[in-house]
Amino acid sequence: MSIWLASSIYSILFWLAAIYIFLAALVYFLQDYFLFKPEKLSPEFEFQYNNLDFDEHTLDIKPGVSLSILRFRAKEPKGIVLYLKGNSRSIKGWGKFAIDFVRCHYDVIMVDYRGYGKSTGQRSQQGIKNDLQLVYDKIKERVDEQYIVLYGRSLGSGFATKLASTNNPQMLILDAPYYSMSKTVGRFLPFLPMSFLLKFPIPTYKWIKYVKCPIHLIHGTKDKLMPFKSSIKLSAINAERTRLYPIIDGGHNNLNNFESYHEILNQILNSNASNFDRVNSSIDFKRKPKKYHRF
Repeated sequence: MSIWLASSIYSILFWLAAIYIFLAALVYFLQDYFLFKPEKLSPEFEFQYNNLDFDEHTLDIKPGVSLSILRFRAKEPKGIVLYLKGNSRSIKGWGKFAIDFVRCHYDVIMVDYRGYGKSTGQRSQQGIKNDLQLVYDKIKERVDEQYIVLYGRSLGSGFATKLASTNNPQMLILDAPYYSMSKTVGRFLPFLPMSFLLKFPIPTYKWIKYVKCPIHLIHGTKDKLMPFKSSIKLSAINAERTRLYPIIDGGHNNLNNFESYHEILNQILNSNASNFDRVNSSIDFKRKPKKYHRF
């Protein structure tokens, strides 16, 4: 091999390595921007939901960290749902989906993660887990665990699973869950070691094996962001406690537009309302198209 050829090969390898390291650094330092799409609200913002009875709370965690919380109230509630939302916007927009649980006679607690809505503080995986455990503990002070339902939507499904694995709720419902955030992001960047780079690996598959309550997975068969097969894989880990509900033709952000989704919620929550009530539900709520993915 000539000196010129060897030098050229070394030069190519050097630049390939440099590009690889640059991309890895980019993912590591900018991942918060790509994973989280918060909507920030001023402290003076007033929530409004015409068809829901609710009140607003602030939970102070420590100096500089506080959580914005909404509690939606049902008539004669038979339990309470802790609803952990996806990665976009704030509970300002997610709050309207509380109607689907209120009509089944459940109160609903919705929390904005750090940096979302009126919540403050710097996000970290451990920080969010600690915050949500504190919220859960506050609920337990007023409600026995046998009446607490954990509902995790997309990004929130991993944190809901973690809560269920270390507590004893009535049940765990996961809407469009992921096997792990590392695997999800790795689909788009398969050449990078995401398990080492991600600050939010959120390994749902590790936590779900320790869940002792009934587990219900709801997933659209045409979900392109969180593929349906992720729920199939999760359902096999704790199979004795898990049931999978496919929403045929459902995508990632439109399950509420399918009547089957609402019928499944009725079935899971054992609502007294045996017939699906289209008016008192979110079936006609349409999301505005966005340039980013919600999960």
